[in-house]
Amino acid sequence: MEFEEGMRSRKQQAVVLKPIETKVKNRGDDMKISLEEPVSPAGRLFNEPNFNVHILAIMGSKIKINLDLAKQNLVHTLLKHPRFSSLQVVDEESGSGKMKWVRTEVDLDKHIIVPIIDPNMEEFISPDKFLENYIYSLTKNNLLLDRSKPLWDVHVLNLKTSNAEGVVIFRIHHSLGDGISLMSLLLACTRQIEKPEAVPTLPTKKIINTYDHNNRFISKLSIYYCFLGLWWILKLFWNTFVDFVLFVATALFLKDTHTPLRGLPGCEHNPRRIIFRVVSFDDIKLVKNAMASTVNDVAVGITQAGLSRYLNRRYGENGEAFPKKIRLRSNLLVNIRPSPGIQSLADMMEKNSEAKWGNWIGYVLLPFDICLRDNPLDYIRTAKAIIDRKKHSLEALCTFSISGFIFALFGIKRTSALFHKILSATTMAFSNVVGPLEEIGFYGHPMAYLAGATYGQPHELMVNFQSYVNKMTIVLSVDEATIPDPHRLCDDIVESLKLMKDALLQKGLLK
Repeated sequence: MEFEEGMRSRKQQAVVLKPIETKVKNRGDDMKISLEEPVSPAGRLFNEPNFNVHILAIMGSKIKINLDLAKQNLVHTLLKHPRFSSLQVVDEESGSGKMKWVRTEVDLDKHIIVPIIDPNMEEFISPDKFLENYIYSLTKNNLLLDRSKPLWDVHVLNLKTSNAEGVVIFRIHHSLGDGISLMSLLLACTRQIEKPEAVPTLPTKKIINTYDHNNRFISKLSIYYCFLGLWWILKLFWNTFVDFVLFVATALFLKDTHTPLRGLPGCEHNPRRIIFRVVSFDDIKLVKNAMASTVNDVAVGITQAGLSRYLNRRYGENGEAFPKKIRLRSNLLVNIRPSPGIQSLADMMEKNSEAKWGNWIGYVLLPFDICLRDNPLDYIRTAKAIIDRKKHSLEALCTFSISGFIFALFGIKRTSALFHKILSATTMAFSNVVGPLEEIGFYGHPMAYLAGATYGQPHELMVNFQSYVNKMTIVLSVDEATIPDPHRLCDDIVESLKLMKDALLQKGLLK
């Protein structure tokens, strides 16, 4: 079925927005003038043909979508954010070729798309498959976002699937912000079901208070802590140095092993098959607690196990032996600037307050342990060791500084070519995004699940984990030319979680 046809929209009065106002100094006095804001280097990078990356935020609703209610609320929330009401314009006056954000009028009708759904659809296709095909159609080159208007749109499907009664798909160009900030912005538009005036709350890290109020043993332990601190610093610099060398080597010659997960160059221009599974977040937390690890450790661990199972099958189908050693690395994009909190973003939209925003991107190359192990719990142990070592490194800050230096010295084209080469030398992208602790509603629609994905990156595979209350959504974005059976790969990842839980039960580590 071709989804490019049959799109419809409803008329609504355009929303007129004022230009961005910035304070400047002039003869010692503060004055406000209308200025265009320059697009950040990372934002310009995502506008390059080989980095035309888009973010998809898929939200399942427990009830049918009330389109009029959603439109009314969008005007008072999302449209108040400057990025969602601005165009990216090339500065032709200066001749520099730089880009800037320019505020514009937003016609909401041109951003909300409601496809016509055949009421007898289930006679020839299941609703879940229809949704999957619809998302696939959005990733085709002929349906990219129109640059004559702000780079985002919303697709509303009142379609009953196995997980929801209706689905809303936000499609946002990556130049508007990093994935964490954009997801936080969308969550800032939601409210708790039990507390309609409260924004969602996200998990926070527990801070252990190590201060000894009685000052006992401090004098005896001061020398020990001094040496411990020195060793911590030396290890930090050593890890950073090693990561820097590997990063440079990847830019020059170091590539991942060619496996069935890697295809021909140019995959960033191919449409993506995006699928997801909703599993129990409680199961992941049970494994986490039993293994004294983190949710991220478990997510990486089950992904390592699932990829190993999948590759073993693919090699067997091709009549090949599973390689003894596979270099497989995932690329992680890290925002150097801390993401604004949900409350700050909500205040920004409601009270026109300020919140820091922008793509300040660093890169982390995370090696995955791909091999066949008898004990499935070993995948989590190796994942924890790898992640703990990466946490004790300044790799993201270092790569961010390198990209800034190269951009200033050689310009956006060469910066784009360099980082495209680095990403192409790795196998996949990976992310793990924490979601709300309580059930939330999006403009009065109780949410059933959250799922996030991207397309346009030079990887044939991206794996994303997104938590929401007691659910975890595992999302795969794949190039079918390389990975023709993404459902089997997703099943392998889900099955790996089950095997780990069963192993813990056999050992009596779970109750």
